[in-house]
Amino acid sequence: MNPTRRTVLIAAGAAALTPALPAVAAPRAAVATEPYASYWYPDSLPAGSPGPGITWRGLKNWRAADDPDLAFNAASVPLAPRFTPAPANTTARSGQARVQALVSFGPTSANPAQGSATADFYALTHWAYIDELVFWGGSAGEGLILAPNAPVVDAAHRHGVPVLGNVFLPPAAYGGQLQWTRDLVQKDAAGHYPLAAQLVAVAAAYGFDGWFLNFETGGGNTALGTAVLGFVKELKALAAARGQKVTWYDALTVNGTVSWQGALDSQNQAFFQAADDMFVDFRWSAGTLASSGTRARQLGRDRYELWAGVDVESNGSGTYVDWDAIVPAGAPHVASVGLYRPEWTRNHLPADRRAPEDFHAADDRFWTGRSLDPSRPDAGDPWRAPAVSVADRSTVTSVPFASVFNTGHGLRWYEEGAVTAGTPWNHLGLQDRLPSRRWVVRTAGQRPSVSFDFADAWRGGSSVLVAGEPDQPVELDLYACRLPLAVNTVVDLTFRSESGDVDVELAAATAEPATPGAAPPYTYRAVDPVPGGTRVKSVNGWRTVTVPLTGLSGTVRALGVRLTAAQGPVRWRLGGLAVRPDGPPPAPAAPSGARVTAASGGDLRLAWNPAPGTVRHYTLHRLLPDGTRRYLGATGQRAWFASGLRPEQGETAARFEVRAVGELYDTSAPATVTHPW
Repeated sequence: MNPTRRTVLIAAGAAALTPALPAVAAPRAAVATEPYASYWYPDSLPAGSPGPGITWRGLKNWRAADDPDLAFNAASVPLAPRFTPAPANTTARSGQARVQALVSFGPTSANPAQGSATADFYALTHWAYIDELVFWGGSAGEGLILAPNAPVVDAAHRHGVPVLGNVFLPPAAYGGQLQWTRDLVQKDAAGHYPLAAQLVAVAAAYGFDGWFLNFETGGGNTALGTAVLGFVKELKALAAARGQKVTWYDALTVNGTVSWQGALDSQNQAFFQAADDMFVDFRWSAGTLASSGTRARQLGRDRYELWAGVDVESNGSGTYVDWDAIVPAGAPHVASVGLYRPEWTRNHLPADRRAPEDFHAADDRFWTGRSLDPSRPDAGDPWRAPAVSVADRSTVTSVPFASVFNTGHGLRWYEEGAVTAGTPWNHLGLQDRLPSRRWVVRTAGQRPSVSFDFADAWRGGSSVLVAGEPDQPVELDLYACRLPLAVNTVVDLTFRSESGDVDVELAAATAEPATPGAAPPYTYRAVDPVPGGTRVKSVNGWRTVTVPLTGLSGTVRALGVRLTAAQGPVRWRLGGLAVRPDGPPPAPAAPSGARVTAASGGDLRLAWNPAPGTVRHYTLHRLLPDGTRRYLGATGQRAWFASGLRPEQGETAARFEVRAVGELYDTSAPATVTHPW
C-alpha cells in the first residue's frame, strides 16, 4: 500500500489473529502467560531490543511441535461451503465482482488469542458479501508476518469466507530493511525456498487459508525481483497442494523496485500469473481497470481475480469512489473490490460512543447502504454499499441448525435469559451464523427498526430487537437456507415482548422468489400453543415455541417471521431460532483429559482433549465450595487462559469444569480438573 496511507498503522502496529490445530495436546508452557496471535520476522531480527510486550522471533525456526500457543491459536471451524440464493434486489449480481476486505483487528503484538474483556471490538458480521478476508497488519518494530487468530478464522469459516495471513515488508521510510526481503526468498542447498514451505506449514497448522504478499521495501534490483518471483511460484505450488491461496499486492515490480502501478501491466503481470489474484493499488483509474481486465482475459485469467483497492480507512462510507469504474450499474462489472480497512466503522466512533449498537449501526450503513434494507437500495446514496452490487451468500444448509444471534461481543453473557457473567467481552469465534440480509423488512405500513441489541439476550450477548409502531403486518427475512425437510422437522423460536402486544407467525418458504428482489413465497404458521400443534415453554421471561413444519416437503429455502401488532408501541426480541428433528437431541459427548498445563499464581493455562463429534464451542466454569458454578468463558479451541484467580475462603484447591456445547446449545457432561493452591 501507498506508505502515506500507512503511517499510523506502522507506528502503532497492525492486526494479527490465528486458526487450525492437530490432534495433539498443547505443549506445556513454563509459566502461565496469556496467549497472543503469532507474528514473525522472516529470519534476521532488528538491531536492539524489542519494546514492552513484543517478542521477536524468526519464522525460519518455527516448528508446530514447539509452539506453546498453538492450541490457543489453531482454528476449530472448517471452511463452510456456501450458496447464492436469488439476490435480495435487482442490482446485486453473482458471478461477477467479488469483495476482499483487508482488516486490522488489533495490534501486531499483544493481540489476544481468545478474545478479551471489552465489547469495544470490530465484530464483523456482514460476511455474506465478503469473498476473502486478509488479516491485515505488521510493523518493522514488532513483526512482519501475521497469522490470523482463531476467533477471526472460526467466524469467517462459519460463514464460508477464507482468511489469509499477511506478509508485510514495509518501505524503508517506515523501518523496512531490504535484508528481510532477501531473508524471505533465500534458497536452500537444493534450490528451494524454505520459508515458502514454512508459510504453508503455518497456515496448515493454524487452519487458515493462505497468504497476502505485500512487498514494499525498495532498493532491490532485477536479481532480487527474479528471486521474489521464484519464491511466489514455489509458494503458490505448495499452497495449492494444501488448498491454500496466494494474493499478490501491486507494489514490487519484476525489476525488483517498488512502483505502485494501479493496474495489471508488464511490471507486475508475472507476479499476477504466479499468484491466485492481485490487489490493484489505489492509483487505478477507469481506464487502467478496463485495460487490466482486458489483459487478464488475454492471459487466460478472470478479470474478477483483480481486486481494485478502495481505501476507506479515513472516511468509510463517506469515501468518494468512482464506482462505475469498478461495478457499473448498467454494464458487466469491470473488476472486484478490495476494501482497505473497513474497520473504520468502529475506529471513527468517539471513545464514548463505541457501544456495540453504535458500531453495528455504522457497520450496517457501510455494508448495506443508506436504506438499511438490502431489498430496497437507495438509488441516491453516493456510497455504493456491497449489498447494492454483490449478491449475498449463505452457509445454512444442514439440520440441525441453530442461532442465538450472537455477534461475538456483548456487555454481559447470558444463558437461557439469565446473566451468568456481568462484564463486557468479545470472542469472535463464538459468533453465530447470522442473517445475511440485514434487514429486509416488508410492510404496507410503518416500518419498525430492526437491529442487534445488547441490553438482553437469550444466550451469548445479543438478540434481534424489533421496535416501533407498526400499523400493518411486518415480514422480517431471517435466513436464506437449504435445509432438507423430514416428516418430523420442527422450528423453535425463542422470543419475548417488552412492550406492546404482538401476534407472531413463522414464515417458511420451500421455493425461491420468482425474481431477484421479490419476497420468498412464504407459508405462515401461527406461533401459539394449539392442541396437536405448537408447544411452548417459558424461562426467565422468554418463550420458546416449537412449530412443526407438517405439510411442507422438499427443502426450506427461506425462514423469517411475520409480526402483527395488536397494540403498540412494540419492543419485541428474537433470542433464538433452531431447525431440528422433533424430540430431545442427544447430548454431545464430553471432552476428556482436562488438565492444567502451566500455572503462575492465579494465572492458569488449561487444556483438554476434544470431544468426539460436532462441537459448537466449549464452556468453562469454576466449581465453588458452596456447589455453585462461576462462568469463566467459552472458546472453540482446546485450551483456555484464566487470569487473576484467587482461592475462596477455606479452599485448598480450585476445581474447573469443561463442557462441550452442541449445535442446538445442548451441553455435555463435564470434564473436571483440580488445581491445588
